[in-house]
Formats: sequence, C-alpha cells, structure tokens
Amino acid sequence: MIALARLRAWGEARRAAAPLPVRTRVDAAGSAPTTLLAFDRALVLVALALALAGLVMVYSASIALPDNRKFAGYAPTHFLGRHALAIALGAVAALAVVQVPIAFWERHAPRIFVLALALLVAVLLPFVGVVVNNSRRWIPLGFMAFQPSELAKLAIAMYAASYMVRRMATQEAIFRERFFRAVWPMVVAVAFTGALLLRQPDMGAFIVIAAIAMGILFLGGVNARMFFLIAAVIVATFALIIAFDDLRRGRILAYLDPWNPAYAQGTAYQLTHSLMAFGRGGLFGQGLGASVEKLHYLPEAHNDFLLAVIGEELGLLGVLAIIVAMFWLTRRIFVIGRQAIALDRVFAGLMVQGIGVWLGAQAFINIGVNLGLLPTKGLTLPLMSYGGSAMLANLVALALVVRVDLENRALMRGGPR
Repeated sequence: MIALARLRAWGEARRAAAPLPVRTRVDAAGSAPTTLLAFDRALVLVALALALAGLVMVYSASIALPDNRKFAGYAPTHFLGRHALAIALGAVAALAVVQVPIAFWERHAPRIFVLALALLVAVLLPFVGVVVNNSRRWIPLGFMAFQPSELAKLAIAMYAASYMVRRMATQEAIFRERFFRAVWPMVVAVAFTGALLLRQPDMGAFIVIAAIAMGILFLGGVNARMFFLIAAVIVATFALIIAFDDLRRGRILAYLDPWNPAYAQGTAYQLTHSLMAFGRGGLFGQGLGASVEKLHYLPEAHNDFLLAVIGEELGLLGVLAIIVAMFWLTRRIFVIGRQAIALDRVFAGLMVQGIGVWLGAQAFINIGVNLGLLPTKGLTLPLMSYGGSAMLANLVALALVVRVDLENRALMRGGPR
C-alpha cells in the first residue's frame, strides 16, 4: 500500500506540473478519452519484430519435419502457414481489443475468469478435448486447436487485478492487517485453476498462473510477511507434486545430471540435444537454415525448443538479441503499469503488471529450460514459438497494454474526446 501511495503521489505531482486541458477527462465508465494516434511505437515495433523473427525461425525449424513419418502428409510450409495465420488472427484481435476501454474489461473480469474455468473443464471432457503427447489440453476448432490455459493466463491477470481493486475499496484496513481473510478467495481461485490444469496435465501453465496471481498480490501491497508465507506454501505444494509424480521427479533428476547414460537417451534427450545445438552455434551461429539438431534430433524444435535452433543458427549474438528484446518489452510493460497506478487507475496498472509477470516469467522459464538452467517444462517462448493459442493470447495481452498506455497518455497530455 505504501508503494501505491508513492506512485499516486508521483502522478499527482506530474499532473500538477503539467495541467490537463479542460477537454481531457475521465468519462462515466472510468476510461479516459483517447486517440490511436499517440501509441507506444517502440513497444509495438519490438513485439512485431519478435513475432516476425519467430515466424522465420518457426519455418526454419519445421521445414524438415515432413521427412518424418509422423508428419509425412504435411507440406514443408505447413507450420509456416499456420503460424502466419495465428499472427494474422492475433493482429486482427489486437486491433479490435485496443479499441475497447479498459473499464469494460474491469467490469467483466469475473465473467471472463469464469469463462476460462468453464473451458478448462470442457477440455477435460473426452468428446471435447483432444489428446496430444499424453496431454489433453486442446479444443479443436478446425482452423486451429484452441488451448484454454492461454486464456486462463489473461483471465487470471484481469480477475486478480479486479479483486485487488475491490478489496482495497471496501476493506483496506483488513486487507493490510488480515491477509488470509482478505485474499483467501484468490487462493481458492488459483487452487481450483491449478487442479484443472494438473488434470490435463499442464504444470507449466499452472506455474505461470500462480506467478501472475502472486505478482499482482505483491504489487497490490499485501502484508509482506504473509505474502512470503503463502509463497512458501505454493513452493512446498509444487515440491510435493514433484515428489509423488514419477515423471516429474524423473525430469528433475535428468536436469541435475543430463549426460548420465540413464537419462541422456530418455528423459534428458531434449535437454542434451538442446545443449548440443547451442554448442554448435558458437558466437555467430552456423547460418540461417543450417541447423543440424532440427533434422529430427531435437523434438519440438519449432515449439518449446525454438531458442535452441536460434542458438545453433544465429549463435550467441542471436540469442542475446532475443533476451534483450524480451527484457526490454517486459520492463516497458511494467513502466506502463506503474504510470497507470500513479494516475489512480489501479485495475489497469495491476492488470498490465500481471501481463508483464506472465510474459517475463514465461520467457525466463523457456530460456532457462533451453539453456539447461531449469528443468524441462512445456512452455513456449512468448511471441516466437509455434502455437496459435499462445500467439493469439500474447497479442491480445499486448493490445491491452497499448490501450492502457493510450489512456495514460490521454490523462497526462490531453487528447480529443
């Protein structure tokens, strides 16, 4: 709460230094009038660059897949075409979302979260969800397979931000002093979401969703001691899940000793070949299209392990460029969230920072997995890896960030109604 107060004080000082024109005001729905002419071009260009670079690398990583009997009926451009379609659909959805005031999303955040939960239940039904690689995570739509867990990530960011705003408005003292009483509904919501995700199973998505919820609680100013207690409980829960699940325990052991003959050709197969790809890449890489590991050695080269192909073909410099771009994008998202909170737009600020936690944490995990710094986990690299649902969710989330920035600018500088 102290952090929020300081941010709001900073916002008041900014507004006092540069008074707004009379025509700029917040409307009855709680959103600032805005124009699409003054948007954060740097953020949009970086996101676009990452998406287009991902499109090129997905094509490079998947072009040889039709040589595999599993993909024998596919054209060399199959994954390129579907990924390009996902980017196009995501761009259209983003253009639509950026037109909608943030007040609309705040008003409907609980309903969107309930919709996400309903889809997480639906995907578990045998006649709705389809099984791929022993996981039931997708709902076939014909032109693409929809993954409800991607919607759940965005929904939890909206719902947690909405919940925090309502708590601060009605029970601020209790919120600060009695943590469990204040946040137990959020704990139940995350636990129920996690139970559905673990049924798929999709522990990676559960980790990201838990990180989003905890990040918003922390940024919203909850009691620090109780926050870290809840964080410890969540970590202990993950530890118990791993301890009693042979597959996940095997992944941890393989991660600790990937070159052990007992793991190298089994559980650690992806990790060892990912490390080989980075080793072959060196500083400057083997050249675009020259990866050897993508030739049926490295599974999911166009998906979870796309960064390994980037490392092999574009080298350390290419990987560093991706890391820097992801870091800059995440940092910029947090700056926009801070500005919104400083302008007393707490829902918008917390939602945007939740999106920052989502994209930043998922990128960190994917990069760590590819480099062997973290245990193998099925999470894509945001804006780059193959996956229609992930691309759609990422672009819509960034559209919300752009919309918040537009409304921030309208409040700080003025703009047409």
